[in-house]
Amino acid sequence: MAERSAIAQDYPAADWHALPSEAVAELLSTSEHGLSPESVAARLARYGPNQLPEAPPPSDLELILHQFRSPLVLILMAAGVATIVLGKYVDTAVIAAVLVINATVGFIQERRAERAARALMRLLTPHARVVRNGQERDIESVDLVPGDVVLLESGMRVPADLRLTSTTALQIDESLLTGESIPVAKQAGVLAAEVPATDRTNLAYLGTIVVSGRGRGYVVATGERTQLGAIAASLRDTGTTANPLEIRLKRFSRVIGIAVGIAAAIAFVIGVLLGESPTDMFLVAVALAVASIPEGLPIAFTITLALGVQRMARRNAIIRRLPAVETLGSTTVIGSDKTGTLTENRMTVQQIWANGRHFQVAAGENLTGELLADGIPTPLVEQPTVAQLLITAILTNEAEVYRTHDGFATQGDPTEAALLVAAARLGLEPEQVRDRYDLLTDLPFEPERQYSASVRLHDGAAWLFVKGAPERILAMCDAQARDDGLAPLDLGEVHAALDAMAADGLRVLGFASVRLPHPPPTEMPLPELRGLHFLGLAGMMDPPRPGVREAIANCRDAGIRVIMITGDHAVTARAIGAQLGLAGRDALVVTGTQLAAMSDAELDEVVRRASIFARVSPDQKLRIVQALRRRGEVVAVTGDGVNDAPALRAADIGIAMGKSGTDVAREASSMILADDNFVSIVAAVEEGRITFDNLRNVTFFLVSTGAATVLAILTALTLRWPIPFLPTQLIWLNVVTNGLQDVALAFEPGERGVLRRRPRPRTEGLLSRTLWERTIVAGIVMGIGTLAMFWWELNQSGSLTQAQTVALTTMVIFQMFQVGNSRSERLSVFQKSPFSNPFLFIATTAALLIHIAALYFPPTQFVLRVEPISLDAWLRIIPVAATIIVAMEIHKLIRRPRPDRPGSGGRRFVPAAVGSPGPAQTG
Repeated sequence: MAERSAIAQDYPAADWHALPSEAVAELLSTSEHGLSPESVAARLARYGPNQLPEAPPPSDLELILHQFRSPLVLILMAAGVATIVLGKYVDTAVIAAVLVINATVGFIQERRAERAARALMRLLTPHARVVRNGQERDIESVDLVPGDVVLLESGMRVPADLRLTSTTALQIDESLLTGESIPVAKQAGVLAAEVPATDRTNLAYLGTIVVSGRGRGYVVATGERTQLGAIAASLRDTGTTANPLEIRLKRFSRVIGIAVGIAAAIAFVIGVLLGESPTDMFLVAVALAVASIPEGLPIAFTITLALGVQRMARRNAIIRRLPAVETLGSTTVIGSDKTGTLTENRMTVQQIWANGRHFQVAAGENLTGELLADGIPTPLVEQPTVAQLLITAILTNEAEVYRTHDGFATQGDPTEAALLVAAARLGLEPEQVRDRYDLLTDLPFEPERQYSASVRLHDGAAWLFVKGAPERILAMCDAQARDDGLAPLDLGEVHAALDAMAADGLRVLGFASVRLPHPPPTEMPLPELRGLHFLGLAGMMDPPRPGVREAIANCRDAGIRVIMITGDHAVTARAIGAQLGLAGRDALVVTGTQLAAMSDAELDEVVRRASIFARVSPDQKLRIVQALRRRGEVVAVTGDGVNDAPALRAADIGIAMGKSGTDVAREASSMILADDNFVSIVAAVEEGRITFDNLRNVTFFLVSTGAATVLAILTALTLRWPIPFLPTQLIWLNVVTNGLQDVALAFEPGERGVLRRRPRPRTEGLLSRTLWERTIVAGIVMGIGTLAMFWWELNQSGSLTQAQTVALTTMVIFQMFQVGNSRSERLSVFQKSPFSNPFLFIATTAALLIHIAALYFPPTQFVLRVEPISLDAWLRIIPVAATIIVAMEIHKLIRRPRPDRPGSGGRRFVPAAVGSPGPAQTG
């Protein structure tokens, strides 16, 4: 912070873009010859290195302590302390083992996720080209200081914030900061002070990429004081959002804690009122608390979430925080960046207008393409005007394109590269065309000029080729080329075609050529650009990623609303939104300027209706996320640029891009897409819903069996019977026999139609109302059945140990049947094959065999206070325990959830008509 204060004192709020370069140099105490070594050393000591502070990875101790933050774990720890006070050290050891296993599994998974995420983090360019003491040098970018003179060239990443002093056809990709896919043409002139940051074309910002041209400028900001640094710093002011699973767990743990306290208190009071010793009843209350706490739940939760993480990783989603697995399944709104997320982040020629007709350019297989007229393929050889237009695009082009085994590699301006790729797909190899047309002279593109031109020699004749802004090209033409010869220039026809392409969100270029009347001398100067023949128009855009439209439709069926939040222009955003099915072509697009004028209340209403937000700044994107969350939505935000980071942090779950994303975005996210593909989000949502179903199934299984033991103990106390279970036996039930089966429930495959359900409301608990009802029914049936077997055996044998062993075994068999009932909230146990989850089949069998072995193994007989039971007892236990299947099937039949339907998510979004406020939310 001291360095930032020093910079602020030296350069107080300088509007660098509004100052002449001479004034900038004077203010920075530098010159075009650069700084001296002594000055560099002094400034580096004063301002610090040119790097963004990176949050250190959590230490092993921090991760270990994080595993003990769960309220359920805290309750379990409290029970462990109670067993120590009472001298029940065997119980203490078992509880300690549960805590250690849970912490170990959680620690390993979170450390692995953290390492995978940090392995993806690469942002700052390690070197920069500077002028110091009048000499060009290559230095590490962390050593840059304010006042340094930096040289830029194509392919470089800008190493600091610069005030440009000279440019040559310099274009910079600023999608990292703005979200806009089209490179920004830079210039060195003075701008008005009121020009917004996104339009300051004489500044180059840290982290952006030079796509073409060259430039030179003074460093005006380094490290945290850069635009990128300001956004990174804002993240520290954005607190981490509690996700829905954490909220549900906290609420559920509160219920469990209250239930444990009430049950223990009731047991203590009943016993004392019936004349029992307070000391003995305190021991009983502790036993009841042990029975109430589902000791296996923390382990089962951690393993279920870890399995969800592994499944998502196989589907290209890297989870950095375990609860994020489930959060996706609860998501109701996905706010997505456009560039690089919904689109491919590369310009592509979509349409060509020539010879009075519109043509579409479609990519084919094996790096080929098709020229379509009204959807019908037409060979390029049959369209000579289109061919001449593409030749012009090649010959007035400074980009390069190379074929690879899986696509095209390009170098240079994305727009020019798109033209070369289109020509190559349609059969015109750029290098072969350039070889046939010898270069005489050319005129590179300049933003002020708005066109590029080239004079070529072909078959002894000189040809002039020009491409650029359509209005500029049309001003040079006096005729229009057609397949059957020249025709008068029809400006009305051309402008109609231009308007139609612009309405589709395309960036349009015009093309013209003419054969020069006389063979030119060698190295002739470029002739006067008049009398050209207009060839046509080419429209380009950053196209949607394949499969994204289908993914958005799947989200809609899942009850999830997708909105676009982009820094790109409104027309482009609307066109992409229409292609993706987000909204109609006439739907409202809310711009950043409009957002800036809205109060929070007005914004809350707008986010309910609008699906496309354009020209949005980082702080406005954050406001949108906050408005959605105020409306009770569970918000997932996707993005790859630094501009996305504050919103990623504030959302319920932030989803960053793994390939193209920045370190800042990844650091702020809960999940990273390894393939940068929005389509993978749908797969992650599906896995999230499956994971939550399994968490819910595990919880229901453990709570229902726990309720049965509590009911059995309370009833026995009320009837003045002996306690049917010892504390150690209760832990055996909860950790060993239950523990094998509840973990195996985590492997349950997803049910069909999981994506066609409505999202769970944020207010819904870990267990639904239906499952709480089912828990009560199951507790009553299993509790009564266990007590009946206990009382029968106690009367027949007269042995309390034998009766407690029968009660324990009855509950173990009840658990075997109940785990089958717990595999689905909706489906009958008879609709689920026992072999569709082989882990559960093996775990259930193993739990039974382990329990039988414990009845005969002397050490476990001593610890558990059990003994073998007779065959007659087994024959009574099995049919009694099977009654739980009958009870659960009846309840499922009575309280079966409504069938899920496509789009029945409780929210439907209807595309808005012209002038309407956007997609309306109903239902």
